Amino acid sequence: MNIKITGTGSYIPAQVEKNESFHNHTFLNSDGTAIDAPNEVIVEKFKAITGISERRYAKPHLTSSDLAFFAAEKAIDDSQIDPETIDYIIVAHNFGDVKHNTIQSDVLPSLASRVKHSLRIKNPKCVAYDILFGCPGWVEGVIQANAFIKAGMAKRCLVIGSETLSRVIDHYDRDAMIFSDGAGATIIEATNDNGGILAHETASFTYDEAYYLYFGNSNNTDVSSDTRYMKMEGRKIYEFALVEVPKAMKACLDNSGVDIKDVKKIFIHQANEKMDEAILKRFYRLYKTDIPEHVMPMSIQKLGNSSVATVPTLYDLVKNNQLENHSLTKGDVVIFASVGAGMHLNAIVYKV
Repeated sequence: MNIKITGTGSYIPAQVEKNESFHNHTFLNSDGTAIDAPNEVIVEKFKAITGISERRYAKPHLTSSDLAFFAAEKAIDDSQIDPETIDYIIVAHNFGDVKHNTIQSDVLPSLASRVKHSLRIKNPKCVAYDILFGCPGWVEGVIQANAFIKAGMAKRCLVIGSETLSRVIDHYDRDAMIFSDGAGATIIEATNDNGGILAHETASFTYDEAYYLYFGNSNNTDVSSDTRYMKMEGRKIYEFALVEVPKAMKACLDNSGVDIKDVKKIFIHQANEKMDEAILKRFYRLYKTDIPEHVMPMSIQKLGNSSVATVPTLYDLVKNNQLENHSLTKGDVVIFASVGAGMHLNAIVYKV
């Protein structure tokens, strides 16, 4: 028995927010003082570092669970399964459903329960729950689904990553330009087909690193201190990721028994273009080998950072030949890797 991804789906919101729309923003330092640079310069420097030229925002009437449902429908259709045969629905997110122009997170009922309700699944044996694991949530959900199937607790799972980060950002913070909305979904199931999940690796660094991402006050000191926004220690996260993510990827690949030269694609969480490129360089340096051409697909330039949705959405795009110079064929070996709030990180070696 092998455990494979038999269906994928993604939902990419239609609303495009280009970098130029930030030219009229008021950007402030964390102490509330004005940033001493024109917005055009701030935005251009941001693009040079992150690679982001535009991002996607969900329409006002949609929530994260709606996006998750749309992606799930596509994954179920792609796998051609009966949704009543799904044993687990696992939804990774960070902030629940946040309605447009509100500040309250809604997680009652869980987003997974909402998705199951929207899918009209009657089977009570289909267990629906959420996972809070920062940006690596979808990867960790796949690892959990793999464990359930190996343990005989399930045969088929629906794993989704969905987020509307545009609704929890501080618009006075330059980091607000990084984040976006979206959802990606996968069907994970037992199969007699060759390949599947070959190895996985997970770690949580919390001793010094737990609060690298956190909820904090607006950079605008006139905003009520009762209202909190997603904040991050960007430099610390960058340095942490460059050290720890390549090591986790190497441990995972070594455990799989696959040679580095046989890796076709590496799907890294779309957090920052320069950071992902640096992670890739350090990873291949550990094997003292050159980086192959077109080994790392990127979507952040157009889609921004949608947290848990980035990796499954990117995989769905490549699987469906929607990214130039990137495709997959049966038997290809790929690596999924992510890092985020916690600080958590994980990796999977997977044979298509």
